[in-house]
Amino acid sequence: MEEKDGGGGEATVTLEELKMKMAEFARERDWDKFHSPRNLLLAMIGEVGELSEIFQWKGEVPRGLPDWKEEEKQHLGEELSDVLLYLVRLSDICGVDLGKAALRKMELNAIKYPVHLSKGSSKKLSHINNSCTGLNDSDADGDEEAVQSA
Repeated sequence: MEEKDGGGGEATVTLEELKMKMAEFARERDWDKFHSPRNLLLAMIGEVGELSEIFQWKGEVPRGLPDWKEEEKQHLGEELSDVLLYLVRLSDICGVDLGKAALRKMELNAIKYPVHLSKGSSKKLSHINNSCTGLNDSDADGDEEAVQSA
């Protein structure tokens, strides 16, 4: 895997490189037969649960996690990596170009949440749309997706 220096002295890795490494890792261990979309999704959900446990009783934490011990940050990095690696493998097995899909989703979200309507607001999409149309909440189309969960 080729690592590139992003200018800050740290190596960067592409999704394609991770995809190739994950495929090689599974192939070497003869795990392809276990890597069905369902199995990978369930494994990823398990890892999301482990990630959630790290934050479970901490309440709100500031950006950068300044009060965390180095061991806690390392553990967090490991659990984030587990989720990412399963996501990359799942997208590969499903034949989805994750990078392209993510960029497309960002473009769709830019249309769905225009800056002039959503800047600085965490209101649900239906609330944003209703403020433009004059509808109240009971007239909304049922789209309850929050802006932050786009």
